[in-house]
Amino acid sequence: MPLTISILTGSNVSIYQQIVDQVCAAIVAGRIATDEPLPSVRSLAEELLINPNTVGRAYGELVREGILESRPGRGMFMSKRRQIYSRAERTRRIEQAVTSLVSQAFMLGFSAEEIVEEVAKKTTELASSSDKPSNGGGSQ
Repeated sequence: MPLTISILTGSNVSIYQQIVDQVCAAIVAGRIATDEPLPSVRSLAEELLINPNTVGRAYGELVREGILESRPGRGMFMSKRRQIYSRAERTRRIEQAVTSLVSQAFMLGFSAEEIVEEVAKKTTELASSSDKPSNGGGSQ
């Protein structure tokens, strides 16, 4: 299944971060197969009507994070899952993400219970999709 990315231009999330987030979500959901190439920088930039440097920055970040790998002459592919961060660094990163999520949710008027319910629902959804053997994913 080809990767579909959509950009929200009025969002407070940068365009490059939207690409990073959507590629990660597609991998976790099993929408990107292990040997399926991602769109080239140029083709994704043309599709999204954005500067190729923005796509290049997003792909570069995903490579640095160990999520994608560049195969010379073939393009960008999902990397084999491996742990590249210490437990302390992973904890720091999730705390930062959770703080941002909860702050935004409160600003949008959600109650603590609604936030927990949405997180639990998404966790269950993503956990069940990442357990599918066809995506090459699984838990870390």
